[in-house]
Amino acid sequence: MVLSINNLSKQYGNLMALSNVSFSIEKGSVFGILGPNGSGKTTTLGIVLGVINSSGGSFSWFEETPTNNPRKKIGAILETPNFYHYLSAYKNLQIAADIKGVSYDNIERILEVVNLKDRKDHQFSTFSLGMKQRLSIASALLADPEVLVLDEPTNGLDPQGIAEIRELIISISKQGKTIILASHMLDEVEKVCTHVAVLQKGKILTSGKVSEILGNDDIIEIVADDLQQLEVLSKAHPSIKSVSKNTAGKLELIFVNPVSASQINDYFHNKGIILSHLVLRKKSLEAQFLQLTSQGK
Repeated sequence: MVLSINNLSKQYGNLMALSNVSFSIEKGSVFGILGPNGSGKTTTLGIVLGVINSSGGSFSWFEETPTNNPRKKIGAILETPNFYHYLSAYKNLQIAADIKGVSYDNIERILEVVNLKDRKDHQFSTFSLGMKQRLSIASALLADPEVLVLDEPTNGLDPQGIAEIRELIISISKQGKTIILASHMLDEVEKVCTHVAVLQKGKILTSGKVSEILGNDDIIEIVADDLQQLEVLSKAHPSIKSVSKNTAGKLELIFVNPVSASQINDYFHNKGIILSHLVLRKKSLEAQFLQLTSQGK
């Protein structure tokens, strides 16, 4: 296990920023800490990186005792590094390497990894926001860490910059590195993460594989003349997960296992109900996340 967090808490005066948060991160995963602003994501990262002291609970890196220093195995970006605007990308990474106490041998290779090799001699001031963020990631990779920690890595970027960072994260993870990223963007977590922990107001709502936590359920939307009887029969279906009525007055059915439209039509036809409307659609990631966070209120 790369990181184990047990009942982690942090209190600022009367504000409980974190309350008994627990989850574990396995080696090789891309783990997203997902939640709205103020949910405790950055506080969690700050504590496990030794920047913030916790009020309670514990954590361990690489299943080692707290007395061992794991920081050499971790590359982190909690805020944008202080690069020199008038120096080139290469010179800035040389300074970062000096601070970290590592050689310059990997700079060329890392610039290629973050797709900045052709801009290595250009001044930092000429870089776009996306390029600056990629240089930040390059700096975090200088010591060849086992784990890369990123806090809101696509904040403020345009669509092209967001896509480039996402592709870079996926590429780095394929090299066998474990990546931990905090984000409030559902789309980001869905596209790049293998596992996720969902936080709200300092509490953990759920954690697990992205495919299980934020999987898109099939929704069957149906209408019949006798809507009341339709609802009764829907709730009696053996594979039903939930039945709800949307703002248009249509019933929305979610099933435990995938079902086809024809199977649903046959079920109600055999019960004497003729459906006047039947649509199969996907539940959006946003709807899934809103359902999770509403349960945590």
